[in-house]
Amino acid sequence: MADVIEVSREKFEELVAEALDTIPPELTRAMSNVVVTVVDDPPEPHLLGLYTGVPLTERGDWYSAVLPDRIEIYRNAICEICDTEEQVVEEVRITVVHEVGHHFGIDDARLHELGW
Repeated sequence: MADVIEVSREKFEELVAEALDTIPPELTRAMSNVVVTVVDDPPEPHLLGLYTGVPLTERGDWYSAVLPDRIEIYRNAICEICDTEEQVVEEVRITVVHEVGHHFGIDDARLHELGW
């Protein structure tokens, strides 16, 4: 197995920001009450990202004055599965889009069908 790719937290945060910039503006404008953060290690093995919150499709009149939803992108987990920095860039993009999809109420099965 190759050495783990080292990507600084600062660089990784830039990659996440760049991945968010690839999402069409009409979708990012629709995103509401969600924060995207970089976390070094996942709460359980094999997670690359995690969405926690109430998807837009499930929010109703009751939804107000709540803490923001969270999208966490796990730096070390992504770096561990990649052999090159280019792979890290691609995996960050895939993971960010996947977790944003959950924010829009898309489940894992459909995201996988769509290639995310």
